[in-house]
Amino acid sequence: MPSESTAAPVRFSAGTAAPRTAVPAGACDCHVHVYDSRFPTAPGAKLLPPDASAQDYRALQQRTGTTRVVLVTPSTYGTDNRSMLGGLAALGAMGVEARGVAVIDGTESDAELLCLHAAGVRGVRLNLSLGVSGTVNSLEPLAHRIAPLGWHLQLLMAPDLLVARADVLRLLPVALVFDHFGRIPPAQMGQVAHALLLELLQSGRAWIKLSGGYIVSASHSVDDPALDPLAASYLRCAPERVVWGSDWPHATATAGVHPLPDDALQIDRLADWARQSPQAGGATTLQRVLVDNPATLYGFAPVESIARAPSISLPLSTT
Repeated sequence: MPSESTAAPVRFSAGTAAPRTAVPAGACDCHVHVYDSRFPTAPGAKLLPPDASAQDYRALQQRTGTTRVVLVTPSTYGTDNRSMLGGLAALGAMGVEARGVAVIDGTESDAELLCLHAAGVRGVRLNLSLGVSGTVNSLEPLAHRIAPLGWHLQLLMAPDLLVARADVLRLLPVALVFDHFGRIPPAQMGQVAHALLLELLQSGRAWIKLSGGYIVSASHSVDDPALDPLAASYLRCAPERVVWGSDWPHATATAGVHPLPDDALQIDRLADWARQSPQAGGATTLQRVLVDNPATLYGFAPVESIARAPSISLPLSTT
């Protein structure tokens, strides 16, 4: 298994060792941001991290073994998608398969949305946690605006707001993607918001990103054992609708909210959860979460069956 240190640390990622888990061919990191100070920050932006480029992220791919990536426009830029689009172009020039999730206000023309689609955008994010762009009243207009494109609506919203808008979420005409474990802290497992997410997953209306575990963890730690049953609840409910993301370059860490995560450890923690999944063998679950599910959600080409790795070893993390 990979374990040797890299020649140099990767920017915005703790540690230097590669994951102990060999990821399957076509593995996708479904939640990454790029930051570029050439673009102005949005009024009221709360996270103002240093520049983090596509080239910086490519070094992380070489460490972790992932080959596909989804860039998400961060709250820092409001509805300005230029940093994300520049990242997509730079990754494409490096031969990396990439997709994007944009932030829009719904007034964009059809031509503007088609340009985003041509650049690789496959969804729109509404971040209702930081209050920089969009409000809860944007849910329905945005969903109807993007439905003709086949895009999904990615949501980051507090559990109480999730519950308050349950009726609307059940009726939106697009797939929903909840990032960062659905913003559900492990201590709220089994409560109304968590039950609603499981309902939306099981009904086929929603997807969940096992990203930002260190954000919902009470200890702000990737290896918090309290994350295990929460991850297992999603994998048990709908393993075909779960994806994973590193959340690199960890803007909340550079803002001092918590220590910088080790992204190799994040891969190994995902392997722990996959191994514990009751649906199938750990390798099968890891293949779904890292390869098959992202291909379905973001429109990546299927990986040839010869690239699938039924004999992947998934050791439990010792941390």
